[in-house]
Amino acid sequence: MKTFALILSCGLVCSQLAASAEDFSIARIWDEEILSAIRIDLPNPPVHARNLYTLSAAMYDAWAAYDPVAVGFVHHDKHSAADVESARREAISYAAFRILKERYALSKSAAATLPALDSRLAALGYNKNNESLDPSTPAGLGNLIAAEVSAYLINDGALQLRGYADYPAAQGGYASLNRPLVTGDRLPFVFDINRWQPLIITNQVSQNGIPLEAVQKFVGSQWLGVRPFALARANSSKPWIDPGPPDQLDGVGNERFRSEVVEVIRASNYLTPDDGVTMDISPGAWGNNSLGANDGHGRPVNPVTGKPYAPNVVKRGDFTRILAEFWADGPNSETPPGHWNTLANYVSYHPEFERRLGGVGPVLGALEWDVKMYFTLNGALHDAACAAWSLKRYYDGWRPISAVRYMSFLGQSSDDTGFAYHPRGLTLVPGLIEEVTENTTGTGQRHFGLPVGDIAIHAWPGQPADSTNEYSGTKWMLALDWLPYQRKNFVTPAFPGYVSGHSTFSRSAAEALTAITGSPYFPGGLGTFTAQKDTYLAFEKGPTEAVQLQWCTYYDAADQAGLSRIYGGIHVSNDDLVGRRTGAQCGKGAWNLAKQYFDGSILNTPLALSMTPINSTQCEIRFNTQRGFHYKLVASPDLDGEFEEVPFSTFQAVDTTYSRLDAFLGIQKFFKAVRVE
Repeated sequence: MKTFALILSCGLVCSQLAASAEDFSIARIWDEEILSAIRIDLPNPPVHARNLYTLSAAMYDAWAAYDPVAVGFVHHDKHSAADVESARREAISYAAFRILKERYALSKSAAATLPALDSRLAALGYNKNNESLDPSTPAGLGNLIAAEVSAYLINDGALQLRGYADYPAAQGGYASLNRPLVTGDRLPFVFDINRWQPLIITNQVSQNGIPLEAVQKFVGSQWLGVRPFALARANSSKPWIDPGPPDQLDGVGNERFRSEVVEVIRASNYLTPDDGVTMDISPGAWGNNSLGANDGHGRPVNPVTGKPYAPNVVKRGDFTRILAEFWADGPNSETPPGHWNTLANYVSYHPEFERRLGGVGPVLGALEWDVKMYFTLNGALHDAACAAWSLKRYYDGWRPISAVRYMSFLGQSSDDTGFAYHPRGLTLVPGLIEEVTENTTGTGQRHFGLPVGDIAIHAWPGQPADSTNEYSGTKWMLALDWLPYQRKNFVTPAFPGYVSGHSTFSRSAAEALTAITGSPYFPGGLGTFTAQKDTYLAFEKGPTEAVQLQWCTYYDAADQAGLSRIYGGIHVSNDDLVGRRTGAQCGKGAWNLAKQYFDGSILNTPLALSMTPINSTQCEIRFNTQRGFHYKLVASPDLDGEFEEVPFSTFQAVDTTYSRLDAFLGIQKFFKAVRVE
């Protein structure tokens, strides 16, 4: 079985993880702590992205507090110390420790994670009972920064204080239009096939084996309203990035909807190593796609070494199964945001990599590189979560399992003379999707044993009874019984399909890593991961031979992450390709904002501020900034300063310009006692 503590070359990453703590920066040490916590917690990609982002902001602020140029994200004061290196190590440790203790206090992994955090702090030589907020000491500064970052994000829309649970439908929370689909039944009732349908899964567990309620609930449904890092929008009820709706059966995108359902069945048909099909998956033959497409055919030579890539020919059925599991959310997985942290850690500590910001300038120390890299990368991943999950909530897009079963229940739409004809049925494809007839059900025939008049598909039939010693291959089966390439008690994640979170996260991370490293290429022009024969796959035996995944660029790896969800039966191509384009915007935007904090130019970036009275106690403050936030400042009874006892209704609307830092983060300086909603 795989261990997702590593994502690339096993030897290199294993040697990194086996190194002593002194070989890593203090930021890397705490990043490893959160990755360990994520692996055993309930898989929740947007929450984990937010936690990584929060940790990264706190660590960056603790580092920047001792730097004369860099501007902190939340904490802006500057501090001094006789031994800056030691002070930073201590301040970062306390900031990280406090943030992680807060975030994992009520998690599924709390019983294991909280003692591990205590042990880590003690191993570093620090006292967990030191709760000082005195910024003249490193420990006090770290604790203070953690408190400030926590306060800044506690009401960001994620509903952390509700345990990340959405409000009831009567209070504006999500309510599914469709009744749940019982995965063990053959009655795929659905009100609107173009909308998401929750599942009822017997003995349902999360990707890493945590028991769940049988009926799925939309995980992260409130993320339409979560405050991002660098994204902007004019309307808070709309997605942060809006590429338009998903394809609709009998609506806009009808033909693509139908063809994508066929495609996901065809992908399921590829999940066997017994069909004799092989393919070259080396960077010389695979990858190099344009954004939002699968049009690449590899590269003639390694762009770093100038030498051709050696062919890497494998069984297609081994490759597709490995791909589906390698990028999946478990078991032993950090979910997509964490995956890209492990990848970034691999790159940052690779012996051939030079830590130059944007690929230029002086070589940075490990700590400076790590805090800036995590701040950029996890800001991008948090924005990807906000962008993808806002689309999931807004468009409530369908999943393949509902479409395959619903359309096959109706029949087939290709032959209007057939017994099972229905205009909304599946498209017939000889050898892949067929109508069961009396002629095809006889002894020895391909549809033997299947009911006449139903729709049969040639696909992966589900998890074998003995997953250690058997693999299922593919066979003719009823389309009504089709399952994605997942555990039988997991099936499909508990949120809508459009867009693919994997694709959005991965492309966002690839853009961020490309920007901050100054190159799209893995060190040496080759990143690899080897899946060992027979023991790698989690829910069936395989692969039949050792297979090495290979990528030239971060983009190639990101594209494989998106493609993996097609083979896994979780998404269709439109979910993937639109997710890639959405993620690209997130990654580029995060880098453009992060570097302004690094060089201090954030202080000089102007923005317009408008203040409009609402009533005698309220006014609205609006910032015309790339972040696009709207604030409502509510006066407390004891306003002081020159506005004391002056009701807001006497104010005149203003429109002026301030520095972003003063206006956006320092707005409360205008009013001594206000509450930001």
